[in-house]
Parts: sequence; C-alpha cells; structure tokens
Amino acid sequence: MRLHRPCISATAAVIVSSLGIAAYHHVPERNPTPAPGTASVVQDAGPAAGQPAAAPVKPRTTVAPRTEIPAQLPGLGPKTLSRIPADTQQLVLVRGAARNSASSKVVLYERVDDGWRPGAVWAAHNAYKGWTDEHYAGDLHSPVGVFALTDAGGRLADPGTKLPYHHSGAFSVSGTGFEVEPLAGAFDYVIAINYNRQLGTSPMNGAQPMGANRGGGIWIHVDHGGPTHGCVSLSKTHMKQLLRALDPADHPVVVMGDAVSLSR
Repeated sequence: MRLHRPCISATAAVIVSSLGIAAYHHVPERNPTPAPGTASVVQDAGPAAGQPAAAPVKPRTTVAPRTEIPAQLPGLGPKTLSRIPADTQQLVLVRGAARNSASSKVVLYERVDDGWRPGAVWAAHNAYKGWTDEHYAGDLHSPVGVFALTDAGGRLADPGTKLPYHHSGAFSVSGTGFEVEPLAGAFDYVIAINYNRQLGTSPMNGAQPMGANRGGGIWIHVDHGGPTHGCVSLSKTHMKQLLRALDPADHPVVVMGDAVSLSR
C-alpha cells in the first residue's frame, strides 16, 4: 500500500407580571356616605360572611418556544441538493466564509421525520486559497462538492467511532504551517473525504482513481491553528465528537464549499 501525501505539509431580562402577585390591593371604605347630589357607588368589599373566597388567580407561565427543525438543509441550492444520496441520514455541512477564505463553519445534521436536525456550530479551517470546483494537486484549494465519509484513522487510538478505524503511527506530521503554527498532532484523528480515493480502505491508501494530477489525501483532521493544503480541520474535541457520532449505517456525507457555491 502506497502512503498518500497528506493535505498539509511542513511547508505549510424578560420580566413576566403575574396576575394577583405583587399587585396593588385596594381595601375599599365600607358603606361610604355619598355626597349630596351624587350617585351611590357600590364597591366590591369581598365575599360576604359565610361565603367561600374566590379562587386565587394563577400566575402566568412562560412557555419556551419549540425549536424549529428545518424541512430542508439551509443555504443549499438545487444543484447541491441533487448530489446528496437519498439514503443519507447524516450530513456534515462545511460552509466557507468566502470563496477565497480559509475559515469555515461546520454543522452535523441528522435526518429526522420532519426534516434535518442541526447540531452545534464548530469553527474550522479549509485550504489556504479557499475553494475550487475543480481541484488539482498543489493548488491550495479545497474541493467543492458532496463526498461520502466511509473511513477513519489516526495516530491516537480509536475514540469510539463506528467507522472503520486505522490506528497507526504513520499518521504523523511535523514542521510548521502557513502561519508558522506547529503541525504536530494534526493527524491524531482523521476522517477520509472520498475525493479521488479508493473507498473502503485506510485514509493512508494513496490510490487516486482520477489520477495523481487531481490531488488526493483530502481529510477532516485535527486543527493546527491555520489554513490547510486542501483538508478541513476541527479542534481535537470536535473531531472526537464527530467520530463518535458518524455511523456508516446512516450513509454519512460531507457537503463542503463556500456559501455561494453551495447555494447553486
């Protein structure tokens, strides 16, 4: 098995008033004598002797609004939606800040009866030069598209994922990145993005069905604090959460790209 060249390198207060609570209570004067020439006004002095008291007014309660579950994935256009397999129940949405930005946001969506339930929003990095619809080796862009997530691995032991996991010391990297940040530990956990790779194999498998010139080794991996060569990176904590959440029985995919591209 030929090891792939990784995508990064050493070069690189609402107040609610309650009725009957803390309200001004006026005790009327008993049987006041009306002034001459004026009408007599009968005031409510409360229940007569021997009569039961009126039931107290219950305070109002505040009901939390129901969390709305979108029927459709937000921000995705018809072209992008058409590429999502019908059997997909889990979807990792990576939305870039701009076409040429290395910053993005990641949300894991899970399909439910009435739509797609979103998870937390996680900060992420993508490639140094942003996004491209046609990725080539060394272009320093992340590919736009919809890709299956079938295989994982890392330098550290399996954190409890259901995906096939290749634990190996070969998942190692050293040196510094584009912002002179240390790269060590970036491959502690990885999830292979099925772009130009052989499905069902270790992320380290270097096979590239579309040819070496189209690049490869595009992963979701641990963030090192700066842009990548083509991958998507998350904090180590979020990587472990994602690995534990993904289930091959739910046919997970990643939908990735800048907001404009994904809206098509």
